[in-house]
Amino acid sequence: MANEQLERLRRLCLALPETNERLSHGEPTFFIRDKKVFVNYADHHHDDRLAFWCAAPDGAQELLVRQHPARFFVPPYVGHRGWLGVYLDVPVDWDEISDLVLAAYKRVAPRTLVKRLESGD
Repeated sequence: MANEQLERLRRLCLALPETNERLSHGEPTFFIRDKKVFVNYADHHHDDRLAFWCAAPDGAQELLVRQHPARFFVPPYVGHRGWLGVYLDVPVDWDEISDLVLAAYKRVAPRTLVKRLESGD
């Protein structure tokens, strides 16, 4: 299951402008312009769960973790900055995951890239 989940997450992340993947702290991590992280895959990183961590809009982490604790969590290291942990070892709504990845990208990307994405260039 882990490989399939990673491949689907990878396709979503790398479809966005000027993104790339490389290992960071032993996990596949997705960067914008090879500098800023917006999604980090977590294959049993610090626990026995398959997940990813992503940048999130203000207030989203608190709301989602409170409303759906079986699907979302506060990740270590970046949770204090509002990042969201998303479990991938539960039934996953890939449309929702796509929305979360896009929101993470928009949270971290320079304005020029967000404008380019929104204009369809």
